[in-house]
Amino acid sequence: MKTIIQIILGVIVVVLAYLLYDSLMEPIRFKEAVKYRNELVVQRLKDIRELQVAYKDRYGRYSGGFDTLINFYKNDSLKIVKQIGSWDDSLAVAQKLVYTDTIRVAVKDSLFRNVAGFNIDSIAIVPLVREPFQLQAVSYMSISKVVIPLFEASVHNDVYLKGLDRQAIVNLSDEQENMNKYPGIKVGSVTQPNNNAGNWE
Repeated sequence: MKTIIQIILGVIVVVLAYLLYDSLMEPIRFKEAVKYRNELVVQRLKDIRELQVAYKDRYGRYSGGFDTLINFYKNDSLKIVKQIGSWDDSLAVAQKLVYTDTIRVAVKDSLFRNVAGFNIDSIAIVPLVREPFQLQAVSYMSISKVVIPLFEASVHNDVYLKGLDRQAIVNLSDEQENMNKYPGIKVGSVTQPNNNAGNWE
């Protein structure tokens, strides 16, 4: 009987030790998972920003829809100014051998060409959770009455951290909101010009 009690107590001690270890490791696992997902989301938002900047260069405004951006990438072109010769070469300049030439290059042949595995059809989708990013574009009136095009692409913690510890996500969002920060990851802003900065920068 004494041996059975000792075995049961030993099992209880092992189970309690495991539960204690697991509870101590949970915040560390959550932090590592958040870091990994952050890296994926930030890269996707950087790609969205690069595409938006190219779109604005072409049309003078940002796009408020991913379908438009995807179509722009697949079917549109960018203006590239090529310089022939060097303006520092006074002889070539005098002989009118230095000039600029404007050509058009397909967007898909210009952007993301060297990005391994880039897929334009996935640009609207938050990695791992298969949910869409939020995308907005507005015309902002500055104090000096200048109209400035703005855009914002974002994803809330509840979306890109889906599947992780729910209470830890709530705590993270509360902490960010208490610091007057957006509870998630975003690039750009539709409330004020910020030079298309991401909130991770």
